[in-house]
Amino acid sequence: MGLLSKKDAALITDPLADNNPITIQVLGICSALAITAELEAAIVMSVSVLFVLGIGNVVISLMRNIIPSKIRIIVQLIVVAALVIIVDQVLKAFAYELSKTLSVFVGLIITNCIIMGRFEAFALANKPWPSFLDGIGNSLGYGVILIIVAFFRELLGAGTLLGIPVLGDPIEKTGLYALGYENNGFMIMPPMALIVVGIIIWVQRSRNKALIED
Repeated sequence: MGLLSKKDAALITDPLADNNPITIQVLGICSALAITAELEAAIVMSVSVLFVLGIGNVVISLMRNIIPSKIRIIVQLIVVAALVIIVDQVLKAFAYELSKTLSVFVGLIITNCIIMGRFEAFALANKPWPSFLDGIGNSLGYGVILIIVAFFRELLGAGTLLGIPVLGDPIEKTGLYALGYENNGFMIMPPMALIVVGIIIWVQRSRNKALIED
């Protein structure tokens, strides 16, 4: 018998593909546009959302029977805001330079429609364990897209990955640059993030015909 039941496993695997929050539900697009010019920033944002959504779903689930319906949105905002503050403080303590770059975007996790959507659609109606798995699954689905987009944008736009040159030195003309390759400056501009996401959506839907009719 596996660690997870088939139903529990689906809570993690479905958002990675057929029910991805970005490519299928079209949520969280703003961060995909804003912070995917660098792979490091995308990874940090993905981990941050993983923490906030995973823990936040559990907290909301535990409180689901005592939250008055009229103030549930306020309660949800308080929970996610508290978790975002923790993330922000950890970044300032261990990655200060990166925290300055991501400070505005980390704060915007509070209003990330994926997080509020999972609170409303799942955590308020389910027990803590399924809610935790749902949070992990959706945050992983979100993070995978961010990392894929950032990988191609940084690689093709700057010739680096995680700030490390991988295509050669454009000044000394080594590696691919010796063959005449030039970085595509358009890749680090926000519109290119939307185009890359669009390509991912096209590939995903071409592989799964059932999504075309949705």
